[in-house]
Parts: sequence; C-alpha cells; structure tokens
Amino acid sequence: MTHLLASTQFGASHAVTVTLALSALLFVTGLVGFLVRRNMILMFLSTEIMFQAAALAFIAFGRMRMDTGGQIFVIFILTVAAAEAALALGLVVLLFRRKETLNSEAWSELHE
Repeated sequence: MTHLLASTQFGASHAVTVTLALSALLFVTGLVGFLVRRNMILMFLSTEIMFQAAALAFIAFGRMRMDTGGQIFVIFILTVAAAEAALALGLVVLLFRRKETLNSEAWSELHE
C-alpha cells in the first residue's frame, strides 16, 4: 500500500514538474515574441501567451499544494485578461484607423 502511495505521489510530482516546465517555455515564447515583433496584434498575442503561462503555473502550484487557491486565482486572471483583450483590441483598431499601420514603431512619438 505504501509503495502504491509513494508511486502516486512521485507521478503527481513529476506531472507538476512537467507542467511548470511547459509554463516556463510558454512564458519565454511569449516574452521573445513580445520583444522581437513590432506588429501590435502579435505583441498583444504574445502578452496573452505570457498570461496563459502564468495561469498554468498557478494551477501547477495549486496542485502541488493540493489547494484550490491557484485555480480560483486563474479564474480571476482569465476575467481580467478578457477585459484587457477587449480594451487592447479596441485601442489597436483605433490606432490602425489613424495611421493605417500596425507597426509599433509608427507610434514611437507617443513616449515623449
């Protein structure tokens, strides 16, 4: 019985490790996409990938501690991300109507 319990805990620990590694890979992919791309839509999608990586990490840590707090926090993150997506896409459409380009370099004068 203890052997079965130990193998189950090792399997759960291994699954959490794999999930955290996938989360880190997703976050790095999103970060590189945000830093390399100049298209505002692609930069926005890269930030969404980073959001999803953070959500996956919260779920993994919640699973590791056998706590539902991580899953509840992910629901909160998804709600905020949905509101942020609606606002960001509206802003991108507004900017596109003004200059007919999605290149972020075209809006570099905004930082001054």
